[in-house]
Amino acid sequence: MLVLTAQQVKRLLDMPSCIDAVEAAFRSRGLGHRAGSAVAGVPLEGGKLHAKLATLDGAHSYAVTKINANLPANPSRRGLPSIQGVVVLFDALTGTPLALMDSGIITAMRTAAASAVAAKWLALEHAYTLAIIGCGIQARAHVEALVHVRPIRRLRAYDLDSAATAAFCSEMRSAHGVDCASSATVHEATAGSAIVVTTTPSNQPIIDVDDVDRGTFIAAVGADSEDKQELSVELLRSAVVVVDDIEQCARIGDLHHAIDTGDMTISDVRASLDEVVSRRIAGRNDDSEIIIFDSTGVAIEDAAAAAIVYEKAQAAGVGTAINLGGLALPAISDQSSS
Repeated sequence: MLVLTAQQVKRLLDMPSCIDAVEAAFRSRGLGHRAGSAVAGVPLEGGKLHAKLATLDGAHSYAVTKINANLPANPSRRGLPSIQGVVVLFDALTGTPLALMDSGIITAMRTAAASAVAAKWLALEHAYTLAIIGCGIQARAHVEALVHVRPIRRLRAYDLDSAATAAFCSEMRSAHGVDCASSATVHEATAGSAIVVTTTPSNQPIIDVDDVDRGTFIAAVGADSEDKQELSVELLRSAVVVVDDIEQCARIGDLHHAIDTGDMTISDVRASLDEVVSRRIAGRNDDSEIIIFDSTGVAIEDAAAAAIVYEKAQAAGVGTAINLGGLALPAISDQSSS
């Protein structure tokens, strides 16, 4: 089994490859290939411990489990990341553990990659204006991902911490050459933005119907547990909703709040992303539709990203090899090196 550090994962995983792999994973699911997932969680003091599992068939059959501790107060209280954890990649045919790797970079990049895939299929074709609500690690990954699928030129950012917003904009101007400015309110950031991304730990709605224009694409990323909520029920009810996983979103996404109030049912969801990417269901019908991508994070995204890291690590001889059982393990002979 290869053990890979955060620095090694970062060096091996690039955003364009991650976007392509995540899109392929959703397409595989939509076409009926093996791409199953499950999620479980337990509460921690001030957060949650999540376990996400998936299988994914491609050039090789993989299975993955990702275990993350999510403590939103970590950065301000302890100087630690909000999300810390590990990804374990398995050979799905033999059950052999292939790699253990830091999950932070994978989580950030695969989440942003999923939003980029959704934007590719659901955002207005020439959308160039972007609003980011919440200026942490996910915000940075999302800008990096979205510039690959839309011609982003203007970026408006909002965070409760104005210093964080200013630092974020400075970085984005330097890294991506975009016109980035801090906004005093959420509404100021979202007004006139064709793409809106929410990446906050909020447990109450921060965006309502009056905050977005017709045609806006919204990637709602922060609500990944039952107690989190970023979008109002009224906004969900009035918009087109596309989900990353219907059962998961109905349990822990923004969607579940609208279901709990009786304002929506599962049948009101237009599609899951795999149905859109596999062309089974059209995601956008006209330019006036407000489309919400309810993103709770599906483990097939982790499997797709982890497979890239593992295969590139093998090809480059990167990582520390360990033998957990003290036995000679069979080599994987049919893997791609890219």
